[in-house]
Amino acid sequence: MGQNLQTGERLRPVDLARGHGLSTQAVRNYEEAGILPAAARTPHGYRTYTSLHAAALRAFLALVPGHGHRTAASIMRAVNEGADEEAFRLLDESHAQLLEDRRTLQAVETALRDLATTTAPERDTAAGGWAARPAPGGTFIGPLAGRLGIRPATLRKWERAGLVRPRRDPHTGYRVYDEADVRDARLTHQLRRGGYLLEQIAPLIAQVRAAGGLEPLEAALGDWHRRLSARGRAMLTGAAELEAYLRARG
Repeated sequence: MGQNLQTGERLRPVDLARGHGLSTQAVRNYEEAGILPAAARTPHGYRTYTSLHAAALRAFLALVPGHGHRTAASIMRAVNEGADEEAFRLLDESHAQLLEDRRTLQAVETALRDLATTTAPERDTAAGGWAARPAPGGTFIGPLAGRLGIRPATLRKWERAGLVRPRRDPHTGYRVYDEADVRDARLTHQLRRGGYLLEQIAPLIAQVRAAGGLEPLEAALGDWHRRLSARGRAMLTGAAELEAYLRARG
C-alpha cells in the first residue's frame, strides 16, 4: 500500500518522545529499526516526524504488551515495508500461542485436580511422591524438548534444579521421561512462561508430587488466568491501534 506522509503537522523527535514518555534516542532507535517509517529531514539534517509517525509509535507500543517487543517490532517492520500479509501472519502466530497457553493451563488444572482426587493406594510412598501410571517406554529428552518448544539443555537445567526426575535407560544411559516427568515439565514450562523463577517453582512441583492439595497452587493458577486475560485484552488494544495506523497509511 502507498505511504501517505502528507499529514500536515510536523513534529520534532522530542515532541514524539514526550507524548509517550520516551527519550528522543528511543524514537530514533525505533526509526532505525524500521518500527517507524523513515523521517523527513530538514535542510540542516534534522529529523521531522508527522502524525503518521505518531500513529506508528502508538501502534507499536500498544502491540508490545500482547505480543512482546520482538514480535511487535517485526509486525511494524512488515507493515512499513508493505508486507501486510507477513504482519497478519505474525499476529496469527501470537494468537495461536495464546490459545496454546490457555490449553496448557487447562491441562495443568486438570492434572492437578486429578492429583487432588488420587486415592492413597495410587501413591508411591517409597519413592517419596506421586507415581503416575507410566506410558510404555516413556519419551526421550529430544522429543520432549521439541514438544515444549525448548532446548534439551533447558530440561537438563530443570533436572539439576530437581524440577524433573527422569530415569536412565539401563542399556543406553539416555534420560527417559515418563508420564509424571512430562507433567512436571509442562507445569514448569508454564510457570516459567508466567515469569516464575526456578526456586519459586520447586515447592509447587513438590506439592504436585506429594498430592498435598491445591491450596498452595491456587494463587499461581489465578495469576495465570489473569495474565492470559491481560494478554488477550492487550492484543485487542494493539489490533485497534494497528488498524488505525493502517488506515492512516492509506
